[in-house]
Amino acid sequence: MTVGGDSDNTPAGDYGMNTMSYTPYHCMHCDNPGCVAVCPTGAAYKDEETGIVMQDVDVCIGCRTCLGGCPYTGVRTHIQDEPIPALDWPLGHQKAPAHKANTVEKCILCFYRVAEGGIPACVEGCPGRARVFGDLNDPSSEVSKLIAEREYTQMLPENGTGPNVYYLS
Repeated sequence: MTVGGDSDNTPAGDYGMNTMSYTPYHCMHCDNPGCVAVCPTGAAYKDEETGIVMQDVDVCIGCRTCLGGCPYTGVRTHIQDEPIPALDWPLGHQKAPAHKANTVEKCILCFYRVAEGGIPACVEGCPGRARVFGDLNDPSSEVSKLIAEREYTQMLPENGTGPNVYYLS
């Protein structure tokens, strides 16, 4: 009996021999980001030094145009109401952008950590070392070596945005 299907994050295969894979989904930090091209205020922009696609919540007017300009549905969040903190004290890195009502936010690869020579928190905290971060333009970097040595896929490369997230096989 075959169960599951071709959908992401669902089991597939024959009973007793099922397989399962997970695909983390976040901003692809594209070479040609559609969100940047359509943002009327410049709140969405690409940091030229790091290649990280940023979102400045202090400039964002919450128009959500960037959501339509990005082919990767669900990688941005519109914060409609004033956020309610989970605790009575601040959490996270002190340089992380604040959550603000009527703005759009997205993964910025913990830019504030990268600027200080660190790595994104998701990479540091991944217990299985399934995430790697580095300079794709440096052939001696770990990430460049992995991409050169292994098969990989990218999400929607046919859209011409030049996604910079690689899913290794």
